[in-house]
Amino acid sequence: AARMAQIASRAGVSKGTIYLYFESKEAVFRALVREMLVPRLDEAASLMRGHKGPMGPLLATILRNLGAFVSTSDRVVLPKMVIAEAGNFPDLARIYREEMIERGLALFGSVIETGIENGEFRALPVDHAVRLCIAPLLLAAIWRTTFGSLDASPYDYAGLIETHIETLLKGLAA
Repeated sequence: AARMAQIASRAGVSKGTIYLYFESKEAVFRALVREMLVPRLDEAASLMRGHKGPMGPLLATILRNLGAFVSTSDRVVLPKMVIAEAGNFPDLARIYREEMIERGLALFGSVIETGIENGEFRALPVDHAVRLCIAPLLLAAIWRTTFGSLDASPYDYAGLIETHIETLLKGLAA
C-alpha cells in the first residue's frame, strides 16, 4: 500500500526520479522480485542445463541451494508479503506468479519429467509433484519470517530440507 512518494523517500531519491525508472508501483515490485529472487531460479536452471545423469542428485542439489537461501536470506519475506497482500493487491500476486512461481514450476517440472522419462522416477502427475517439491521451501520461508523469532532455539532448516529430499526422492523412486 506504499505510495510512490514513500518508495522514493525510502530510496533517498525524489518521486520524479522513481518515475524515470518505473512507471508504476507494480513495475517497482516486478523489479524487486527480479533483482531479489529470480537469480536463485536462474542458478537452478543453469544447473539443469548443464546436468548429465540421474535427476535425483540434481533435484537434491536444487532443493539444498534454495533451502540455504530460504534459511538465511532476508529476501524470503517477499512470498509472505505477497500472500498477506494478495487479496488487497491482486497485481502483486499476478507479478509474483509470473516472475517466480511459473518459472519454479517449470524448472521442477522439467526435472521430474526427465526423471520419469529415464525411468528413475515413477509416473505420477507432474503438476502435483512439483508443488510437493516447493511446499516445504515455502513453509520454511513463512515459518522463518513469521514464527522464527519466537522459536525457543534456532530451527534446523537444513535438517528440514534434508528430510524433505530423502522423503521426496523415496516417494518419486520408480
